[in-house]
Amino acid sequence: MNLGILAHVDAGKTSLTERLLYEAGVIDEIGSVDAGSTRTDSLALERQRGITIKSAVVSFALGDRTVNLIDTPGHPDFIAEVERVLSVLDGAVLVVSAVEGVQAQTRVLARTLRRLRIPTLVFVNKIDRLGARHGELLADIERRLTPAIVPMGVPHGLGTRAAGFTPFAAGDPAPTGRLVEVLAEHDDALLAAYVGDAAVPPADRLRAALAAQTGRALTHPVYFGSAVTGAGVTALTAGLRELLPAAGGSPGGPVAGTVFKIDRGPAGERIAYVRLRSGTVRVRDTLRFGRGGEREAKVTGVAVFEQGAVVRRDAVTAGRIGLLTGLTEARIGDPVGAPEQARESDRHFPPPSLETVVAPVRPADRGALHAALTQLAEQDPLINLRRDDVRRETHVSLYGEVQKEVVQATLEADFGIEVVCRATTTIHVERLTGVGEAVEVMGGDGNPFLATVGLRVEPAPEGAGVAFRLGVELGSMPYAFFRAVEDTVRETLHQGPHGWRIPDCVVTMTHSGYAPRQSHAHATFDKSMSSTGADFRQLTPLVLMAAVRRAGTAVHEPMHRFRLEAPEWALGTLLPVLARLDAVPNATVTAGRACVIEGAVPAARVHELEQRLPALTSGEGLWEAAFDHYRPVRGPAPERPRTDHNPLNREEYLLRVVRRVTSG
Repeated sequence: MNLGILAHVDAGKTSLTERLLYEAGVIDEIGSVDAGSTRTDSLALERQRGITIKSAVVSFALGDRTVNLIDTPGHPDFIAEVERVLSVLDGAVLVVSAVEGVQAQTRVLARTLRRLRIPTLVFVNKIDRLGARHGELLADIERRLTPAIVPMGVPHGLGTRAAGFTPFAAGDPAPTGRLVEVLAEHDDALLAAYVGDAAVPPADRLRAALAAQTGRALTHPVYFGSAVTGAGVTALTAGLRELLPAAGGSPGGPVAGTVFKIDRGPAGERIAYVRLRSGTVRVRDTLRFGRGGEREAKVTGVAVFEQGAVVRRDAVTAGRIGLLTGLTEARIGDPVGAPEQARESDRHFPPPSLETVVAPVRPADRGALHAALTQLAEQDPLINLRRDDVRRETHVSLYGEVQKEVVQATLEADFGIEVVCRATTTIHVERLTGVGEAVEVMGGDGNPFLATVGLRVEPAPEGAGVAFRLGVELGSMPYAFFRAVEDTVRETLHQGPHGWRIPDCVVTMTHSGYAPRQSHAHATFDKSMSSTGADFRQLTPLVLMAAVRRAGTAVHEPMHRFRLEAPEWALGTLLPVLARLDAVPNATVTAGRACVIEGAVPAARVHELEQRLPALTSGEGLWEAAFDHYRPVRGPAPERPRTDHNPLNREEYLLRVVRRVTSG
């Protein structure tokens, strides 16, 4: 079973991982997050900061089942690391602090787990801490996470070192009534018994129904305990064994899996973490991988996780996580196996909405910096390196300021490169406002390329992505030329007329033409007389940007939805500040001495608002925010410097691409 431990930062998930490993006999002593001695936080930076930055896998035996336990980051700046893990899970434990309760990241994770239908147990941690809650917190979980919760016992001695957890005994009237009520929502037989006041079903029937509904992510059992003292962990372990499903897949089936993590070994070799869903992969097998299965490589080594260690094996089978070497071109998210059998993971969280320029303190380190950032991008593709050769700058995408600090510290600690990061800026997008067409004909005035390309661009719904379609016959020219046009279209759309990415549109190829392969008499192939892929790759940006300019674009900025709980007396101070920061409150509710404000705020203002909130609310404000949508920018559209050959300026583009200006 591949099990994820997820939580808001500081809820105690890494401590819970340590406790589970200790209870399973994998480690002899429980590590401390504060002391930097935990098993899964192996990076020096993780130990220094006391937070999880990279997901880590460690295994232990649970009866006759091997559990691959995946500890994930809790800080929202590293949500991309969590996203990659979600695609490989059979089940999850969502950790909630008994003191802080349901927090911003808790809600984001819970929504995603429900949407993906990942079977989930809830573990309320830190019952030994002063301020730990029970009934109030259960009501909060039911109200803010999911109503389909089933408490599996009752805690006692809250807020003391003697705090413990007593599981409900089979047949206890009060908990049995709650259990029947929740299970009846999805079980007609139980519903009939519940409504008809018939006899309560036997305990084993209820336990089987609970396991079935938990496995279908319809019901979520809740346990209380403490990872530090071990209270409640035995009951949680029993729940893992009885209520969560094991990994499926046939070892004899066709190979199919997903690359969810890329790492480097001691010798710098690339290691691909692959969750295998079907088939068996052996050393020296040749594997196909990539979105279309377009790449292949020979597996030179296989390792698996067993009882807390990484063990070399000759093969890895379905259901397990394999560490494969030899796949030197593998990227995170790549399906492994035949394209029609491989599962591509969808995006579960929004992309980063911030970026910064990373520059070396010593100019001589410029080349080494790019190599180091390229290696970091292997492990986290969403940092999205954007190199500006004109200004000799490298941009990286971010989720927040903590991630920027981590990138800076990692470059210095792991690569010996001291860098400075410029002020964080917001990443906008451009959306088409109409339909536009353009065409360049081979041999026509001003077209120096042996290619004819015509393109039409149209807006697509938000989130639809870029669709490329053919409005010409597929056999009208070699397929490689069509592929060159499509690849170039997708690349060119990363920079619209204002320099921002155009994420959602339909591009249709309306005209095509090429010069067939030919040569002079008794001579070899002459590319000056015959079309090549380069002709189409160099002409397409000119045509596409001409069509986009005719269609028109509007720049949109990212907006976060927010929820702010504060004392009622602070409302008069908060509302003017929110207005000055361009936040738009949608609802304001006052209950007793507290008020709740919900609305939307520009992503560029979130960090400033978070910094000002403690002073505005005397430290009593509770804030949560997450990306929600894009809205048109108000006022002048922000421009982003281009990093390409600028196809918007025909003369400049042709000077750079073909080193000459054509007539016309």
